[in-house]
Amino acid sequence: MAGSTVPSHAADAPVRIVAFGDSLTAGYRLQPSQAFPVQLQAALKANGHDVEIANAGVSGDTASGGLERFDWAVPEGTEAVILELGANDALRGIDPKQTRASLDAILTKLKARNIDVLLAGMVAPRNWGEPYRAEFDVIYPELAKTHETLLYPFFLEGVATDAKLNLDDGLHPTAGGIGKIVERILPNVEELIARVKARRAAKS
Repeated sequence: MAGSTVPSHAADAPVRIVAFGDSLTAGYRLQPSQAFPVQLQAALKANGHDVEIANAGVSGDTASGGLERFDWAVPEGTEAVILELGANDALRGIDPKQTRASLDAILTKLKARNIDVLLAGMVAPRNWGEPYRAEFDVIYPELAKTHETLLYPFFLEGVATDAKLNLDDGLHPTAGGIGKIVERILPNVEELIARVKARRAAKS
């Protein structure tokens, strides 16, 4: 389009996605080619989608840590974000109110930049007790509703607690476990891509 200041967002340009998360995104103890963003990009391309997915996962990161690094983790030109943070908050028993506030702030920043979001939910470990679990687990569906984002309710659905799909620490998926996550989340990411393309069309 004549005079456009964002040629990278032309209708036929790759959709630029950032996978913004913790070790589950980063690919803890996996080869770079086995990490979630790489496997997801390959699966999407196999389905005919032209995408570029950046790995902005940092092992050990919490929701507040993600908020602190937001500006460099989500560079200019990003059109969509898969937000996967909170697992370490739950493991450490961080106050759910703090986790909610940090995720809320991240989502607010993304919305202000017109970046479409797929929020990947987490659930709290049972050992923290039902009150903590109840307060933590509702964070994701409630924020998704408030910010009108797409939601994948539990990032580790079908993988958590399955020894065959996790490393010996019982917490981090193997390459095969990541493959299972990609298989399950793929329709949600395709919906995210459709939102990006609809936004592009509305601007043209």
